[in-house]
Amino acid sequence: MSVITSDHTIHTLSRKLFDATGVSVTRCYQCGKCTAGCPMAEEMDYTPSHILRLLQLGLDGFEDRVLRAYSPWVCLTCEVCYARCPQEVDIPKMMDFLRSESTHLNTVNPRARDFLSFHKTMLDSIKYVGRLYEVGMIMGYKARTGHLLEDIMMAPTLFFKGKLKLFPHLIKNRKNISQIFKKSGIARKEASK
Repeated sequence: MSVITSDHTIHTLSRKLFDATGVSVTRCYQCGKCTAGCPMAEEMDYTPSHILRLLQLGLDGFEDRVLRAYSPWVCLTCEVCYARCPQEVDIPKMMDFLRSESTHLNTVNPRARDFLSFHKTMLDSIKYVGRLYEVGMIMGYKARTGHLLEDIMMAPTLFFKGKLKLFPHLIKNRKNISQIFKKSGIARKEASK
């Protein structure tokens, strides 16, 4: 996964992480406090300290394992790990980067496909309506995942309690929102070069 370019610099996933976020995996000395405090550690295939170690080693195959891992997708970004880290390694920022890179390289863990579908649907809702539109978001998510009839019996109750609106409440200046999405797309393309 390491690539030597013409100027003899090595481009590894940990280097990309540092360039994009400023998070240095070399600061971690494997105390394990991040993993001990993580509320989702039991659900992860690789704990936060394990992911950091794999990135530190940077060996072929290890970086691919990190990008295909389920762990970044179940990370809550609650920042307990960051608060506990004596070296102040920003693990939530690292997990965000790994999710983004995994999506970009199409190496998303198969168990995380529903997370990714929800993420894309939520961003689409914000992009086109300017805010979350629950009915549209639910329909988009269910269409993307194929969970069409799951939770269908909750809809009438939520509707009659006023929790679901049939039509979105559009915000003013939606063009500003689409400009944000355009700029972030440009920034993403520049970061991947």
